Amino acid sequence: MKKIILSILTFTLLLSFGSMGQIIDDTPQDGLFTADDQMLEKEPIPYPSIRKADIMWSKRVWREIDFRQKFNQKFYFPIDPQQNWKSFIVIVLDALKEGELTAYDISNTDELLIPLTYNEIIARETFEDHRVMRRSYPPYEEYDTVIYTQFQPTQVMRLRIKEDWYFDRQRSQMMVRIQALCPVMIKERNGEEVTSPLFWISYPEARKVFARSMVFNEYNSAMRLSYDEIFWKRLFDSYIYKEQNVYDR
Repeated sequence: MKKIILSILTFTLLLSFGSMGQIIDDTPQDGLFTADDQMLEKEPIPYPSIRKADIMWSKRVWREIDFRQKFNQKFYFPIDPQQNWKSFIVIVLDALKEGELTAYDISNTDELLIPLTYNEIIARETFEDHRVMRRSYPPYEEYDTVIYTQFQPTQVMRLRIKEDWYFDRQRSQMMVRIQALCPVMIKERNGEEVTSPLFWISYPEARKVFARSMVFNEYNSAMRLSYDEIFWKRLFDSYIYKEQNVYDR
């Protein structure tokens, strides 16, 4: 009798383990179609050829994208990664962490000179605040405490773009090439908004990462857009805050 009971229990356990394995290996389809690897294999849109002799005029400008504007919210959301969608700053930080991108220190000339590691970036935005607190019960003694403020990706609400505009006489077109990007944190200090640029990344280097990073399309979920296409098609609102001139402002 004991052998029969033991055999039944063993058979039941084997069935349960098998069903668990089936749940993990064979998940149900969630949506009209299953996610494919085409996005991961996408390449950046090729630049048109350019000759120095054809450039009649050029100008470098710096512009800024505010993620809080409705048209730009695709850069900010989702706050938590969902399926194949990540926010812009999460994509950049993940690429820096994996060594796919190189970050450069902020300089007065906005040149890409001093490389920064992922850990250096996080450490810069992690602060220790030493405070003297008072206990809430008698004898109300004072004690020292340390409050840690960690890096918050959700505070990245702007993006600076360094780009070159030029007129190509062969095509008779005004064209643009983005050269570098700089995420900017927005902090509150004494009730005022304070901007804190984090680092620069080379846009040509980042295009491969952006080409395989999907952006949420609120108008058509079947039409997938990449961040490379967003920048290529200029699907963002921005304003120029600086241009190349003798005053450097």
